Amino acid sequence: MYDGLVSTDLDDPRFTAFGLFAEAFTGLTARFNTQLEEHRLSGVEFEVLMRLARSPGRRLRMTDLAGQTSLSTSGVTRVVDRMERDGLVRREACPSDRRSSFAVITDAGRQRLDEVLPGHLELLQQWFIGQLSQPELDGMLESMRKIRDAVNPCATAGTEERQPAA
Repeated sequence: MYDGLVSTDLDDPRFTAFGLFAEAFTGLTARFNTQLEEHRLSGVEFEVLMRLARSPGRRLRMTDLAGQTSLSTSGVTRVVDRMERDGLVRREACPSDRRSSFAVITDAGRQRLDEVLPGHLELLQQWFIGQLSQPELDGMLESMRKIRDAVNPCATAGTEERQPAA
């Protein structure tokens, strides 16, 4: 472990760890984006569809969707507007809070996702999961959750089924 001192050593393994993470993420994203473009989806649109499809009721509050993605609240609004025009998602008013609304994946959005997923899973297997043994994958998932929860505690917002307001 490190003693918390600021290092001017450019060979500091902390730089290496983050650099490798960034390089791997950039390389994977480039491969995924090429495949997504074949299906007329951006990486962000794919992320939104996946988040919605995997959420209870296939929907999330717009604020929760922002917390789970790389988008700001206004960014989510713009993406959802565009995806709504394309028929991939729709908005639903929140019955318990007039100021809030849900983004909901539509049947067309689910169909587009179903078209993308086989090729996406092949790429995940080839370039990501297939590069690791099962113990390595288990350790990486545990580590990534720990880091994610520390730096983005909102990332799982809205994933539990909400109870109706009393």
